[in-house]
Amino acid sequence: MDLRIFTEPQQGATYEDLLRVARATEDLGFDAFFRSDHYLAMGVDGLPGPTDAWLTLAGLARETSRIRLGTLVTSATFRHPGQLAIEVAQVDQMSRGRIELGLGAGWFEREHAAYGIPFPSLVDRFDRLEESFEIITGLWNTPTGRTFDFEGAHYQLSNSPALPKPVQEPRPPIIVGGKGKRRTPALAARFADEFNVVFEPVAEAGAQIGRVRAACATAGRRPESMRFSAALVLCCGRDEAEFGRRAAAIGREPDELRANGAAGTPDEVVATIASYRAVGVERIYLQTLDLGDLDHLELVAHRVAPQLN
Repeated sequence: MDLRIFTEPQQGATYEDLLRVARATEDLGFDAFFRSDHYLAMGVDGLPGPTDAWLTLAGLARETSRIRLGTLVTSATFRHPGQLAIEVAQVDQMSRGRIELGLGAGWFEREHAAYGIPFPSLVDRFDRLEESFEIITGLWNTPTGRTFDFEGAHYQLSNSPALPKPVQEPRPPIIVGGKGKRRTPALAARFADEFNVVFEPVAEAGAQIGRVRAACATAGRRPESMRFSAALVLCCGRDEAEFGRRAAAIGREPDELRANGAAGTPDEVVATIASYRAVGVERIYLQTLDLGDLDHLELVAHRVAPQLN
């Protein structure tokens, strides 16, 4: 079971905060450091303000050496797909082949309004997401020396040199996730290497995994070629008192966290993760909300991770 650290910097974090967590992630043996791609805080003031996901990952690419790096998930509304293909390929080069791209349709209307970013209808956003996948994978897969053209309803590319190329071949892994029952599984079957179930109970995670496997079969793809993951909020304590302190630090109730996250004592967290493994999850993204509490990561590395391997 891969354990990945997943952060929400829009809630209030500097690049230096993220660098400390990424270095701890690497030093403690976790598989990867991921971050959200948001420009507006949710329920807090978010001071000192947002950091850009791909600028952050570019910096971390040069200041780490082993861990995988990526987004869960980049909003397709934020960047033109041609631009995003260039950015991700460049950061993949800077990391020497450690980048993964999580890409979604976008959902948070207020952050778009706050920074003047267009926010189309849901159907339009999914149409743009599908074209974005076609363009990004098309650019990366075009042989060097050839050109790439695309004529879509929302995006048109003409005579593109399709450069630069990522280090990873045939391309960096692509992650699709979400709760949609029809279009999301179909997009994953076409484009994704990994499908992520976000903050869902075990039963619903298993049901969504089943939908994605069925979509793969419909698309003529072997379902076992898809990797499945889940994202869960992390709150772990050596005892009830420490768990309660950590819950309070992130503004959550212990009982609610136990019901909805990877929460409680180390043994409880292990049991929760094992229940997701039983429905097909192979990788867990641990949403880490208190970025100043590096002892939290040490506890998971020393008391949770060894029981899962």
